[in-house]
Amino acid sequence: MPRSVASAIQGALLTAEPRAKCFATRALARDWRRGALAFEFDAVMPDVPARPCRPELLAPSQMPKRGKFGSERARIALWHSLAHIEFVAIDLALDMAGRFGAEMGEEFVSDFLGVAADEAMHFALLARKLESLGSHYGALPAHGGLWEAAYGTRHDVAARLAVVPMVLEARGLDVTPATLARVRAAGDAGGAKILARILDDEIRHVAYGTKHFLRCAEMAQANPETLWQGLVKRHFGGSLKPPFNDSARLAAGLSREFYAAVAS
Repeated sequence: MPRSVASAIQGALLTAEPRAKCFATRALARDWRRGALAFEFDAVMPDVPARPCRPELLAPSQMPKRGKFGSERARIALWHSLAHIEFVAIDLALDMAGRFGAEMGEEFVSDFLGVAADEAMHFALLARKLESLGSHYGALPAHGGLWEAAYGTRHDVAARLAVVPMVLEARGLDVTPATLARVRAAGDAGGAKILARILDDEIRHVAYGTKHFLRCAEMAQANPETLWQGLVKRHFGGSLKPPFNDSARLAAGLSREFYAAVAS
């Protein structure tokens, strides 16, 4: 009898060491694609995934300033911040598949295990980039609030889809092009290649979130834009601030009809 997909996801979520989490995530995504995991949900997802002892997690207001991009310290801080975002994103995608897969079905699980494998690959690339700069993941403090959106929406798949892929990941579509331009201008071709790969993948990730959110709206017989706006107002603590990468958002199925009314 094959192991359940839920127990494999739970195991990856409870793996704290970053390289081991990446390995476990990519292995379970591969096993799912091969049909080696049963579509069974006999394991409970943890409210908070296992975390390594480093980096130290701080409130956003306590995070040190990066300084000007051109300095070595600022470059390391940038890549460390990006690595931390991708590390937490592994758990966000795993939890999405493990927590809501039973109600949403096999395609949903396939999509978000694919996202988790992508995020693990992104993290590995960024961790290697940090090492090339003489640093490592965990060397600096990191944003401690990135999991809050997942915890606050743990009982509602529509709310989770609305906030995580369609707000948090969509924000990556807005800000990554400017970061990519700065990295290219600094002559960092390798770093630019990493960011371009992440941007391409994140468009697909937001598209998965939008696709399954539209399905939730259809099942609820609700207007998708109205439902999304209500869930974002209820569950997302911040505001949606322009500028928006409208073309990338539209490529992911996220039209301005969704976010223009709630933008600050």
